[in-house]
Amino acid sequence: MRRSTGVVLGGILLVVLGACGASPSSVAPATAAPSTAIVPSASPTVAPSPTQAPSPTPEPTPTPEPTPVKVPSALTGLPVSEAAAIRHPIAVMLDDLRVARPQSGLSQASIVWHAPAEGGIPRYMAIFSDQLPKSIGPVRSARVYYLSWAAEWDAVYAHSGGSPAALKLLREQGDGSLIFNADEFAHGNGAFNRIAERQAPHNVYTSGARMHRLGIRLGAKDEPLTPVWTFAADAPLDQRPYGGSIKVVYPYNTITYRYDRDSNTYPRSVTGEKAQTDAGNDKRIAPKNVVVMYAQFTETGDRKHRLDADIVGSGKAKLSTNGLTIDGTWKKESVKAPTLFFDAGGAPFVFTAGQTFIQVVDIGTPTTFKAGSDTPPTAAPSSAAPSGSVAP
Repeated sequence: MRRSTGVVLGGILLVVLGACGASPSSVAPATAAPSTAIVPSASPTVAPSPTQAPSPTPEPTPTPEPTPVKVPSALTGLPVSEAAAIRHPIAVMLDDLRVARPQSGLSQASIVWHAPAEGGIPRYMAIFSDQLPKSIGPVRSARVYYLSWAAEWDAVYAHSGGSPAALKLLREQGDGSLIFNADEFAHGNGAFNRIAERQAPHNVYTSGARMHRLGIRLGAKDEPLTPVWTFAADAPLDQRPYGGSIKVVYPYNTITYRYDRDSNTYPRSVTGEKAQTDAGNDKRIAPKNVVVMYAQFTETGDRKHRLDADIVGSGKAKLSTNGLTIDGTWKKESVKAPTLFFDAGGAPFVFTAGQTFIQVVDIGTPTTFKAGSDTPPTAAPSSAAPSGSVAP
């Protein structure tokens, strides 16, 4: 009876456990044989999809920079920036004694005046507007007739002292009514400097930037300039001659220009130097235009035999550009009026755009003009081996 009851109770227990969700194996009898383990099969491995490289980000299109505006220079006719075109002209007196050579700044001047001074030694006055050289000098003293040329542009006039007559004129009209007086003796600290490589008085130097700043302080303004000469482009190459030269003889400096057809310039030489160069940048002095202007010079009567010149009025001139030299005239109606140049028929002379050198000479000064040729020069004899021989 008890055994039957146990069977019945065991069956009931199994039914109850099954109803409760229990696994029969969770109540395995102690003596039950171990069940065989079933290893679950591995899930198939899925290969990762290849990673797509990111597309490159397109570079932004750069904004094109505007082309700088160029306008003609009033002094040279060359295209320059708008800032350079309105820059107030600067006139600097330059030494021409042998110990002062080579000078600095001449290659970057717009116009260069070269005229006699006392003792037979000429002197330069270089006018700057298109470019401002880093070095200009040696700076020398003022003379009255140079003031008249500087006054044509209301220039800032840089000098180191001057003749009594020039200094008197500068005191009276150096406030801008004639020119702006930039005297080294008044503005030596900062605007000028003295270099150790040369002895006084041939050691005074300045720069274009310093003179421009000084001019602004003195009252000179940057404003549009009115051209007084007519400029044109270079003549075509096939219309330029081969060779040609100009020679101007001062007592202590002989100037020679030899025309260069390819560059359409007049490379310049001075006494003692086969090629005149600019000490500031080592460039050859080679203007586009050369004017020889004849004027009457007289001594002022002072003990240093200083000169005066009749440069208000008119006179003869030789005008050279594009390899050709013509007879012409000059005219200046007043101290502040521009010096104008005309051909033999009275028409305004047409300059080639670029630098102009004006050689002012006393009437009767030796000057020589050699015309170029329409045919190329004969080639120099060849040093090649004679025909029939074989060069090693």
